[in-house]
Amino acid sequence: MKNKVFDIEEELKKLPNKPGCYIMHDKNDNIIYVGKAINLKRRVTSYFRKTNKTQRILNMVALIDHFEYIVVDNEQEALILECNLIKKNMPKFNVLLKDDKTYPYIKINVKDDYPGVWITRKIMNDGARYFGPYASSTAANETAEFIRDKFLIRRCKNFKYKDRPCLNYHIKKCSAPCMGYVSKEEYRENIKQICSILDGNLNVVEKELKAKMQEASDKMQFEKAASYRDQLMAVESIAQRQKVSNISDNDIDVIGIGRLDDSKTICVQIFYIRNSKMIGRDNFFLKDMVDETDENIISDFIKQYYTGRTILPNKIMIRNDFEERELLQEYLSTVAERKVEIKIPQKGEKAKLVEMAENNARITLDNKEKANKNLVLELKQVLDLDRLPSKIESYDISNISGEYMVSAMCVMMDGIIKKNLTRKFKIKTVFGQDDPRSMQETVSRRLRHSIKLEEIDDEHLSKLSDEVKEKYDYSSKKNGFGRLPDLILADGGITQIKAIKSAIKEIEKETGLDLNINVYGMVKNDKHQTRALIGEDRVEKEISEELFLLITRFQDTVHEAAIGYHKMLRDQSMSKSSLDDIKGIGEAKKKALLKQFGSVEKIKEASIEELTSIKGIDEELAKTIKNEL
Repeated sequence: MKNKVFDIEEELKKLPNKPGCYIMHDKNDNIIYVGKAINLKRRVTSYFRKTNKTQRILNMVALIDHFEYIVVDNEQEALILECNLIKKNMPKFNVLLKDDKTYPYIKINVKDDYPGVWITRKIMNDGARYFGPYASSTAANETAEFIRDKFLIRRCKNFKYKDRPCLNYHIKKCSAPCMGYVSKEEYRENIKQICSILDGNLNVVEKELKAKMQEASDKMQFEKAASYRDQLMAVESIAQRQKVSNISDNDIDVIGIGRLDDSKTICVQIFYIRNSKMIGRDNFFLKDMVDETDENIISDFIKQYYTGRTILPNKIMIRNDFEERELLQEYLSTVAERKVEIKIPQKGEKAKLVEMAENNARITLDNKEKANKNLVLELKQVLDLDRLPSKIESYDISNISGEYMVSAMCVMMDGIIKKNLTRKFKIKTVFGQDDPRSMQETVSRRLRHSIKLEEIDDEHLSKLSDEVKEKYDYSSKKNGFGRLPDLILADGGITQIKAIKSAIKEIEKETGLDLNINVYGMVKNDKHQTRALIGEDRVEKEISEELFLLITRFQDTVHEAAIGYHKMLRDQSMSKSSLDDIKGIGEAKKKALLKQFGSVEKIKEASIEELTSIKGIDEELAKTIKNEL
């Protein structure tokens, strides 16, 4: 926890010349950065000295209020601790992969008598075979479905013998092992071939199927021969889709970085190659990293991407060497319990693969940015605007019967939703449920944040009372809202459009400025999705499918922000009014109760036995809690 007085210069003098991890906190005690060092004193001190730093590090240092550190025995221990702390705390200035998503695998429980072919995102030590990762659930599902169809694998999750086969047998999509129509040996032979296919051993499977097809044909078992032929075609189809090179090494991840001169985003692309076959790829878009070196990006990326994974490749191939490469190799090898190498190929097929990953990363980034720009251009044309709406804002109100009235603002810049620019408001002047007036208050307050007093001419300034003047930011204040929007999209119809326009007119009248902000509403279909945009003239503007999806995501984002803020305030209020007044419940027990049950409502529903499972709560106190709540 933060000390009452933390003198950074004095604390720097106390740092030891030993290896360890350092943890930077902001004024609210949030962890904003975690790093490791061979020499803590030298490394941490460097942040507070005038040396060449990237903009990201400069931004981080500006927020440091205090720091702490953990001393370890060696650099390897420091690396492990750093990776674990980043994974646990997700510090703002460490995190590259903000979605922290898991990837789909194909799972075959080979211990079963009649194994199924399933999709999972959770790998367990259960003796099953796992194949992947696949770049998307679509790719994994298509592959699994393709295999089930061609090899007649069961689809029922809970396998049991039946008195009659299901529909899948009759439409030739299952061999009905539940009826004994296929022997265990024959079924498991198909599973063996599927595992070989997913392992990339396609040539062996092809030879076996050709031999079986010929044998069945010679015996005039033409239906059986046709089944083998279909399986052979399936294998050849998978082979065609996966073939990428003649590299013989198994399990390789190839990482490439793509940059564009005019972009503030970097794309990292990974090729997943298993047994010389590409089974998928994935992209990660990193923001505000353009002044970081490729070496630093790769180092941070590998730490975050592979930490916590139970399945690791044999090799990771990259373009440039970096300082921590050997240390990371050792760490990943320890995790995998076998050798994992980070290689920098200089020539041949492997070097070409890295170059291919880099080229594809650049193309992917270019296509993404062009797509975003095209959607913004389409919006300008559809709404007949006089300029590109490069900055768009949307607002939403949330309350329950007028209680805990809040609103949220979300921002889209050049077609990209910027969640870090989300802002939240407590409604101050509206009492009871009145969404239009709440919207007007929200927009008025937001607009004042982007207007400075010096921008207002003397005539209008003289008419403003001191109370109104205080509502505008001075130029010396940091403006967390940025410039005014080009377009506001109202989450609602004509009523909300009018409320927003009233707020704009109010500010224009106060300041004498022409804000020139366009306002349109998002009209929803019966599934609560945006189907069109509408102006004050009530004329609906039809939009393309791509723009429809983007605006729906934008609408969902602001809606989630408003509801989340409302729920947080409601829960805080409930926990404060309900738990704080119970004798015997201090801060520690309150936190433990809320952590265990999630909300006061859940605590009210809990049994005496469930409450006494919390440390420090005996039966008597549990009964008191139940009675008080």
